[in-house]
Amino acid sequence: MNISEVSRKSGLPASTLRYYEEKGLISSVGRQGLKRVFAVNILEQLALIALGRAAGFSLDEIAQMLGHNAPDIDRALLNEKAEELDSTIKKLSAMRDGLRHAAVCSAPSHMECPKFQRLLSLASRGRLA
Repeated sequence: MNISEVSRKSGLPASTLRYYEEKGLISSVGRQGLKRVFAVNILEQLALIALGRAAGFSLDEIAQMLGHNAPDIDRALLNEKAEELDSTIKKLSAMRDGLRHAAVCSAPSHMECPKFQRLLSLASRGRLA
């Protein structure tokens, strides 16, 4: 499949495909004129990259997991990322709940609302970021 086909089928611009190749995430198998040609499993590789990005892995981490011949996904790293996501979910849930409360709080001012004050305190200590 040439780079134009891969771009069309994957929805990724050719520049991203070239960047992924430069980073060692994918590799072309040759050229068709001036265009790079990729193996048929390229779409599967790109799906793995997209999944890794969606989960918050860096391109370097993804490159290590993809390996040269077949994916070698580090299960311990997956568990670490799952723990990070759990922590992020907890923080975002607390923020969401606090904002919803602030939107309907009956206190005369948000600054007089105990829940809003708690959110401010957490934010000032960097615990919401």
